[in-house]
Amino acid sequence: MKKVKMFLAATLAVSMLVPMAACASFDTSSGTASGTTGTAAASTAGGNVTMSTNAEFEPFEYKANGKIVGIDVDIANKVAAKLGKTLQVRDVAFDSLPAELTAGKCDFVAAGMTITDDRKKNMDFSDSYFDAAQAIIVAKGSTIKGKADLKGKKIGVQQGTTGDDYCTKNYKDTPPKRYNKGADAISDLISKRIDAVVIDDYSAQKFVAKNANQVQKLSDALTVEHYAIAVKKGNTQLVSTINGVLKNMKSNGELDKIINKYKSALESD
Repeated sequence: MKKVKMFLAATLAVSMLVPMAACASFDTSSGTASGTTGTAAASTAGGNVTMSTNAEFEPFEYKANGKIVGIDVDIANKVAAKLGKTLQVRDVAFDSLPAELTAGKCDFVAAGMTITDDRKKNMDFSDSYFDAAQAIIVAKGSTIKGKADLKGKKIGVQQGTTGDDYCTKNYKDTPPKRYNKGADAISDLISKRIDAVVIDDYSAQKFVAKNANQVQKLSDALTVEHYAIAVKKGNTQLVSTINGVLKNMKSNGELDKIINKYKSALESD
């Protein structure tokens, strides 16, 4: 989601402590944060192209060794190369991503974002590059065995996601508890403050791998979804460029190679 050098050595440390609603910009080559709070507008006319994301969604975008990395970042770097520009990444709360496009703070959003009819009202999407689903995570020994058992339960979701949408629409009697980070929902599940977490399948796999003695992923898939890159409404030229990059990456096997690289890392942890 993401060439600017660190403004002050202390800036990076401070940026890790501020709320997710604040923003840091990252250069994917150096991995350093600019220390901005999201006031600079994106510009494809200059030397950078700007991507906004929420770096809490491994393996698509996450922080490793001071850099934002992942499947989406690798794809975005290919788009930047096609445009002849350097990729800059802005890390914001997931539910702030649509506003990033509207305000012109980024050129595109790559954040494991699912194409939905509601989102298409406010942004345009590239072709899909990944098929996904919403998964259910529960505590070990839970009486919840599938989606039918979620009725009346306390469900945690990441705010603004399709998991949030699904639970809001399907379990109206018990609105979901919303979190800025999926990790916070998992923490509450382990602490028995909620009964289940609904989150994207790949992210669910990672959380379960890290907490295998305490939580488990159920076999039920709640949705079938398609990830795509979002751009500001009406920016057909950028959509066309991104689609061209994706088409080439699919045909030459590069997209599968990138996905498998991060998938292997996910499964080996």
